[in-house]
Amino acid sequence: MKLATLNDGTPDGRLLVVSRDLKNAVDASGISATMQNALDNWENVQPALADLYHRLNDGKFDGSFELYFDQLMAPLPRARQWLDGSCFLSHGELMQKAFNLEPIEGIEHIPLIYQGASDDFLGPRADIPLPSEAHGIDFEGEFAVLLDAVPMGCPAEQALQHVRLVVQLNDVSLRALAPREMKTGFGFLQAKPSTSFAPVAVTPDELGEAWRDGRVHLPLKVEWNGEWFGHPHGGAMHFGFHQLIAHAALTRKLSAGTVIGSGTVSNADRSVGSACIAERRAIETIAEGAPRTGFMRFGDSVRMEVRATNDDVLFGAIDQRVVKGGWPCE
Repeated sequence: MKLATLNDGTPDGRLLVVSRDLKNAVDASGISATMQNALDNWENVQPALADLYHRLNDGKFDGSFELYFDQLMAPLPRARQWLDGSCFLSHGELMQKAFNLEPIEGIEHIPLIYQGASDDFLGPRADIPLPSEAHGIDFEGEFAVLLDAVPMGCPAEQALQHVRLVVQLNDVSLRALAPREMKTGFGFLQAKPSTSFAPVAVTPDELGEAWRDGRVHLPLKVEWNGEWFGHPHGGAMHFGFHQLIAHAALTRKLSAGTVIGSGTVSNADRSVGSACIAERRAIETIAEGAPRTGFMRFGDSVRMEVRATNDDVLFGAIDQRVVKGGWPCE
C-alpha cells in the first residue's frame, strides 16, 4: 500500500491512497483524516485503506485523480518524534579518518541515535529555505520507518511488527554549525534544519525482497544540480531498523508516529559515490590532503530517488532547491 498527504492548507494535510505507479490517488480522509490518525489507529483503518488501494490499482474506483507531487506535503508533515541514527559505519569511519576524530567506543555494538526536531517536515518539491550559505549546506539521503505505538522494552525480534510504513528522506545538514553542537554533548539543533521527505510512504510489502533484515536493500540515487552524485546501497546498514527500534524503546515507550532514520546511506565501495557532500569532502581530504568540493549554494538543486529492481517507482523523487529564507525574507 502507498500513502501520501495532500497539502490542503492545514498543518497535517489530508490522507491520500496512491496507486502503485504513483500516477493517481484517491482521498482517504473518509477512512482516516490524516497520516497521524492512521498510525494511531492502524489496526482499525488498515483493512479499509488496503481495500481502497486494491480498487484504485484495479481501476475500480471512480473518484481517483491525477497525482502531482508539488501538491504533496511530507507523508507525515509533523511527527510526535524524530529519531535519526548513524547506521552506515563506512560513513563514520571516513569522517573519523579525514578529520582525526577520536573513535566512538562501542560503535559496532550500540547504535548511534539522536533526537531531532519533528515539527516542520518539508514536502518533496518544497524549497529548502536557509539563512546563509556560510553555514555549509549539505544534503543527506536516508531511509526511515514510521511506527505505531511501541511498548517499552520491545525486543528487536518483535520490533519490525511495529513498522507500518517506510519512507525516504533528505536530512538537510549545516556542516559549519555541527562541530560545536557535537562538542557540547547536547546534540544537534541549529545544524539540523527541516528534513524533507519523498512523496509517498509505502508499506514494507511494497518493497518485496528488498525489505529484509530490517533494511532496504536498494540503491539510493542522488543528483546534485542534475549531475550524478552517488547511488549507495541501503543494504549496508550495520544495524537494522529492528535494532534501532529496540534501542530507542529500551527505557520508554514510543508513540505512534515516531520516525526513525537510518542515517546517511554509505558504502565502503567508493565507486558508488555518496549520499552527502561531507562524505565526498572526507574522501578528498584523505586522498589529497584537503577537500575540493564546496557545499550547496542558493539556487542549487538536489534530487533523490529509489527504484525497485524491476525499475518500478517506489517513494517518488525528492526534487528541491535551496533558497535564501528566514526573517525578513519569509
